[in-house]
Amino acid sequence: MAHILIVDDDTQVRDMLRQMLEREGHQVSEAADGGKAIKCYREFPADLVITDILMPEKDGLETILGLKREFSDVKIIALSGGGQVAPKNYLLMAQKLGAQRILTKPVERKEMLGAVRELLGDKG
Repeated sequence: MAHILIVDDDTQVRDMLRQMLEREGHQVSEAADGGKAIKCYREFPADLVITDILMPEKDGLETILGLKREFSDVKIIALSGGGQVAPKNYLLMAQKLGAQRILTKPVERKEMLGAVRELLGDKG
């Protein structure tokens, strides 16, 4: 199966996504912020990155921009639960920066796995 990198500052979200993806047979790496995610991706490139938008240190938009700048073919799913601005605004910006799929938290299992399969193609 595929190697997927989950980027989220919320441990519970990372755990939930990791368990969901490992049940599908994927190998999962995790990072708590965008800086760690980019470092992790450089060392062990993933087939897919799932990133939250609102995080301390380097947020998801900066992460998407940094990954796309260095690795133009990286596949990205962006997640957002909102914050002070409607999540749709953050997600639309993430899409403009290169995220191929955008999902709103809380994300349903079927929706997440569908997006993963779609982006991974044969590896999904």
